[in-house]
Amino acid sequence: MSDFYDALETRDPETRETDLLKALRAQVIHAKAKAPAYGRLLADVEADSLQSRADLAGLPVTRKADLTRLQAEEPPFGGYAAVAPGQAGRIFVSPGPIYELEDRESDYGRMARALFAAGFRAGEIVHNSFAYHLTPGGWILDAGARRLGCAVVPAGVGASDQQAQAIAHLRPAGWCGTPDFLKVILDKGAELGLDLSSLTKALVSGGALFPSLRQEYAERGVAVRQCYATAELGLVAYETPTEEGMVVDEGVILEIVRPGTGDPVPEGEVGEVVVTSLNPAYPLLRFATGDLSAVLHGPSPCGRTNMRIKGWMGRADQTAKVKGQFVHPEQVAAVVKRHPELSKARLEIDRKGESDVMVLRCEAEGASAGLAERVVESLLAETRMRGEVELCTPGGLPNDGKVIDDRRRYD
Repeated sequence: MSDFYDALETRDPETRETDLLKALRAQVIHAKAKAPAYGRLLADVEADSLQSRADLAGLPVTRKADLTRLQAEEPPFGGYAAVAPGQAGRIFVSPGPIYELEDRESDYGRMARALFAAGFRAGEIVHNSFAYHLTPGGWILDAGARRLGCAVVPAGVGASDQQAQAIAHLRPAGWCGTPDFLKVILDKGAELGLDLSSLTKALVSGGALFPSLRQEYAERGVAVRQCYATAELGLVAYETPTEEGMVVDEGVILEIVRPGTGDPVPEGEVGEVVVTSLNPAYPLLRFATGDLSAVLHGPSPCGRTNMRIKGWMGRADQTAKVKGQFVHPEQVAAVVKRHPELSKARLEIDRKGESDVMVLRCEAEGASAGLAERVVESLLAETRMRGEVELCTPGGLPNDGKVIDDRRRYD
């Protein structure tokens, strides 16, 4: 039996990149023709000009944080869907509210790949505790398991006693849900004196899987892997048995950019996850998730050759209010772009006495005379507030993805 879901996972990286860029060009043509928002955003973009990742980085970013407003202005999907609402397979409502669709493809979220990497196999029963009500999580995992050839128990959330009883009776091998809810069910089973030992594997998402919790599950006989997915994109990346980062899914193009911009960061630097989906029904191009991660060097030891990321490392939205005015990461990025000597900046906000103070710390290579003073003026021009500027050498700032570090305490 193969250790891989399909041959795509072990492609030569150059072949994969060629294939992805070809698919990107086709997706741009499709999106311009079928999705009104992209018809406007990409009006001046020629698909044939997209020959590299650097060319992709020139396309505009669509932010998840803007979807509520965009969908209100142009219902129901903000002009980003490439199919009419009645042609969708399902339409979901997520908090925001944000409305998402899936088409009638049997594994719309491409989750079978992550389930296979987590050890799920055809002919097994899968107990799915992701929510099915309005939101897409339950349906995404359900479709992936069925594509893999598994039977699914659509358990949803809550009712831990009933779920434990169903597991004891039906004897599923696998479980899907949020990382902490599995413990709730296992503990309920122990409380009720039920045998839940049929569960030997789990795929979790939607929250942090802390090492101590993973170890507890292992001690209870359940090997737990995690995946990174969103309602809009489906699967983005997934763990393999080596548990060394997450391998990027074959159906997306992933970038890590400096928060508040669309500018890619060097390998290993923490930044915002931006994903281009190759889904024809909802062709999101350079979709900024608001999540932080970083690229890991080299391929996975498991043999899969796609890019790896560290997994979820926090949120990129670092907007802060200073002296009654909002300061955004985009403004910090604009300051950096005004000065070629600067490579990176971090705005630190604190209190001095009863006043807010800002210090912009900047990495600079070979700073010219008067650079700090000029940056002070740029900070004032971009934020309408004055702050101090401190220069440091490249590598002097923390690699944590923060562009705005709000150090004020309110307790």
